[in-house]
Amino acid sequence: MTADLSQIVKAYDVRGVVPDQWDEHLSALFGAAFAQVTAVPAGNKAIVVGHDMRPSSPGLAHAFARGAAEQGLDVVEIGLCSTDQLYYASGALDLPGAMFTASHNPARYNGIKLCRAGAAPVGQDTGLAEIRALAEGWLDDPASAPAPVAAPGTLDRRDTLADYAAYLRSLVDVSAVRPLKVVVDAGNGMGGHTVPTVLGGVPLEVVPLYFELDGTFPNHEANPLDPKNLVDLQARVRAEGADLGLAFDGDADRCFVVDERGEPVSPSAVTALVAARELARNGGHGTVIHNLITSWSVPEVVREHGGTPVRTRVGHSFIKGEMAATGALFGGEHSAHYYFRDFWNADTGMLAALHVLAALGGQPEPFSALVAEYDRYPGSGEINSTVTDQQATIAQVRAAYADHPGATADTLDGLTVTTPDWWFNLRPSNTEPLLRLNAEARDRTTLERLTKDVLHLVRG
Repeated sequence: MTADLSQIVKAYDVRGVVPDQWDEHLSALFGAAFAQVTAVPAGNKAIVVGHDMRPSSPGLAHAFARGAAEQGLDVVEIGLCSTDQLYYASGALDLPGAMFTASHNPARYNGIKLCRAGAAPVGQDTGLAEIRALAEGWLDDPASAPAPVAAPGTLDRRDTLADYAAYLRSLVDVSAVRPLKVVVDAGNGMGGHTVPTVLGGVPLEVVPLYFELDGTFPNHEANPLDPKNLVDLQARVRAEGADLGLAFDGDADRCFVVDERGEPVSPSAVTALVAARELARNGGHGTVIHNLITSWSVPEVVREHGGTPVRTRVGHSFIKGEMAATGALFGGEHSAHYYFRDFWNADTGMLAALHVLAALGGQPEPFSALVAEYDRYPGSGEINSTVTDQQATIAQVRAAYADHPGATADTLDGLTVTTPDWWFNLRPSNTEPLLRLNAEARDRTTLERLTKDVLHLVRG
């Protein structure tokens, strides 16, 4: 293996093909670098490490733990876990953490999501660039790699699943919900590990779909953002006459919802629903974060329930940073990442799912009727276009709408153009020659015309 760290160290995590792009040797170097950059300077004496069900995950995670221990850190190995279970351990134990997962990527991939104590994110600007630089130096000159310290740390196993589940249930009371039938598609990912414990004892009939842990993903990709991966869940909800369907991604930090008809529920609608509940828990006031491509419904609902909406760029580091800066109660993204102040500002799809179940089970209406209050406007979803020059294309679109009556434009994240009747956002991909279009309008006809017009400008 010839490692090119520029290809695998991303903005927020490490991600690449095993063993072609990285392996256990490099993972041990990452462990040593993580110790030197994040843990030791902060005075941490230990870290926590967990992993998903991919075939390469246990070996990579243990190598990382060994690399950190050789720098004097004690390591709490929590084994199989979801990403939000790792965040729970980081928060509850007040330790830096490393989660080995490639989320929804294919089986040959693996990665590391890193955090400081209290689940605070580690990204390019908060330590990941330094970790990469150290590991690159040690790869280029193996003689410069740090020797094990005289008193290496210990490696201890600990199971945090029951404590994680109990903590989530302490935040949302689902003990008194009416009997519900819920189909859960774990996609052979970590939801199959966490859901039985989190929902155990709750008055629900859970119909499991693909709960067998299998990092080769034999049934479908563990990426519910792609509609084709919801088809089995939708069919099962209809066949079972279920009240709801839930789908988790590979590392179970995102949760998607389908209603009793098998129709997908917009993550923006879930964001608005959870925001209303979190505001009610906090006396009808507080801040809620949403990224700039969530629906108009989100800030509207937040204001209607006494809260203050704050708009951010897309991406978990921006959401978490703004939550920390404002003391926000909750944050939501169009991608079904949901962030909670009571969960160390980290994202947890499982806690959002508990809110959905409590909301549905606390009243008699079907979920489609309940969620209609929070799903007010038609949206395009994300539409990708391949372009040769992203910035030139964005400039061309901006010029085309510069004199549009009532239009305002901002560049918080890509280009957003807004009028009283519609808005659209055009963002460049950081890794591919793509522009991503999201649009919303007051009615379907206007949305279809807007989407057609913008795509004509983008695609020619």
